Amino acid sequence: MAGLAAAGLTGFALMLSPWSPAGAGASDGSTPPSAPASSPSGSVDAPPAVPARRAGAVRPEGPTRAVLPNGTVVPIRAVDSRPDGTLDVPSDIRVAGWWRGGSRLGDPFGSTLVAAHVDSFTQGLGPFSSLLSVRPGQTVVLASAHLRQSFEVTSLRLIPQGSLAHQSWIYAARGRRRLTLVTCAGPYLADRGGYQHLAVITASPTTAALRTGA
Repeated sequence: MAGLAAAGLTGFALMLSPWSPAGAGASDGSTPPSAPASSPSGSVDAPPAVPARRAGAVRPEGPTRAVLPNGTVVPIRAVDSRPDGTLDVPSDIRVAGWWRGGSRLGDPFGSTLVAAHVDSFTQGLGPFSSLLSVRPGQTVVLASAHLRQSFEVTSLRLIPQGSLAHQSWIYAARGRRRLTLVTCAGPYLADRGGYQHLAVITASPTTAALRTGA
C-alpha cells in the first residue's frame, strides 16, 4: 500500500469501493432462526423460513493458504478495509490477505479476493512476485481448514493504481465463481507514490470445493 512505504514496504494502494457486496455476512447455516414472535392477538407467528442446505453441500470457509503455480505455499489471513477504503494487506510479504467482504471457499458465486505485497525494502521479493509472469492454464490451489479447491488461471491484467469502485469484478461477492489474486506491478516511481499498477490475476474453478477430512 502506498501509505505503508514509510514502514519499509514498496506496496500498493488497493482501494475498494465502500459498497457492501450483496450476500456478504449472510448466514452460512450456522445461525439458528430467531424465536417466534407473538402477534397482538396473542397467537404465535410461524418462525421465519430457513433455506434448506443441499445434501452434501459444504459449509463455506475463509481461505487459509494458497499454493501458487510455482509450488510456493502462502499463508492467508482474513483482512478488512481501512476507513479510507484501502485493503489492510498484511505487512509481511510472505503472508497474503483474504478480503472477508468477498466470497469464501465453498461459496457458489463471486470473487475470492486474495492480495499480498510484491516486495519489501527489508524482506526483498515476496512469493506473489512470481504471479507477474503467470500464464493462462496454470493452477492455483486454495485451501481452508476443511476444504480444498483448484483454480485455473484465465487472465493477467495490469490496472492503474487508484480506486476500484468501477472495477467491482475484482472483489464482488456476486457473478461467476472466481479466484482473484492481486499484487503491485511496475513501473515503480518513488516520486509518484511507488508502484503505478496492480497486477490482477483471475482464475476459474476446475474442481468443486472438496472436504479434506481435516
